[in-house]
Amino acid sequence: MTATVPASTSAAGTTDERLDEVFAPIFARIAEGAVAREDDRRLAHDEVSWLREAKFGALRVPVELGGYGASVRQLFRLLIDLATAESNLPQALRVHWSFVEDQLAALPDHEAERWLRKVAEGTLVGNAITEPGVGAIDRYQTRLTADGDSWRLDGTKYYSTGSLYSDHILVAADQDGERVSVLVDADAEGVTQHDDWDGFGQRLTASGTTEFSGVQVSGDRILGPGYGVEGRTYATSYLQLVQLSVLAGIAQRATDDVSEWVRERTRTFTHSTADLPRHDPLVQQVIGRLTAAAYSARTIVLDIADQLDRLAETAWQDEELLDKVEFDVARAQATVIPLVLDATTQLFEVGGASITSERLRLDRHWRNARVISVHNPLIFKLQAIGDHVLNGTELPYAWSAGQK
Repeated sequence: MTATVPASTSAAGTTDERLDEVFAPIFARIAEGAVAREDDRRLAHDEVSWLREAKFGALRVPVELGGYGASVRQLFRLLIDLATAESNLPQALRVHWSFVEDQLAALPDHEAERWLRKVAEGTLVGNAITEPGVGAIDRYQTRLTADGDSWRLDGTKYYSTGSLYSDHILVAADQDGERVSVLVDADAEGVTQHDDWDGFGQRLTASGTTEFSGVQVSGDRILGPGYGVEGRTYATSYLQLVQLSVLAGIAQRATDDVSEWVRERTRTFTHSTADLPRHDPLVQQVIGRLTAAAYSARTIVLDIADQLDRLAETAWQDEELLDKVEFDVARAQATVIPLVLDATTQLFEVGGASITSERLRLDRHWRNARVISVHNPLIFKLQAIGDHVLNGTELPYAWSAGQK
């Protein structure tokens, strides 16, 4: 199932309609197996291969380099649609998108163009940033040390989201006291990946442990400053917006699943005001709350995506706009998270005990939303927002985790 960029596409990019022609059927196919994958805990290798063949990872790659030339807004619109089909996949590909943006910002650099062409050929990039234990609040324990004419990479990472689906892994490491990013082949000698993510939600994101033991790294694979370097960056707002797009997709899928269940249901209660649940005003109110949450989350995500489009036009250099987007995505997090968590809890009110059937797996919506919501914990974001509003304190762009 190989897709190509539509012939009518111009260098300016692909229209929404053309993108939907390519990806809507793939998303529908992915959605069909969502409950079965949840039951079996089967990683979505087949589904990722469908996306790879359709060049989903090349949405933002310019047409002249083999991609779709999509805008940031178009990317996030499709990420919401993909999350509606399978919430694990946009999160699994999260760092891939920021890798692509870094290459776009570096154009016309030859190496950046080379990597973008590889992405257009189907290359996907995962990540290995967060570390267990001490972590990276002070410095990464994963070390890059000189080894003759090359470098040696050693360390252990956790939450290596998406790396089991990827061709390359973007690794955050310490190089002589400096944070750097290193691009490692996923199948390189010395790389060992484990599917040991044990969270109760988002279980198919391949967010397990990755070990690096004496991995040889050439100098051209050291890509510059690593995650957590002080100073402004587009990456924190961009990566957080991927998580919010997942929540928007979860809310939409929950709305679709529960609405379909209610339409077919004939059982009700003696004190119901209608013969059928779909005619009951109280049930209708719950569905109304669900669809309002999905709409609101989607609208907020796309509004911030529009801001990121404007920021991308400055090659991510406009400091005032960087601060605005960082502030807005943090505020959006404080709105979207409780909105979706409440909706995915309230959905169970439309039926009795039968709605809790494991055959339906409606619990996955709350579990997935709850897990995705703890990334960059909201309590700390709210404090940072309040301090910024009251005291003008600069927003913290670096969100490293570990022991102080």
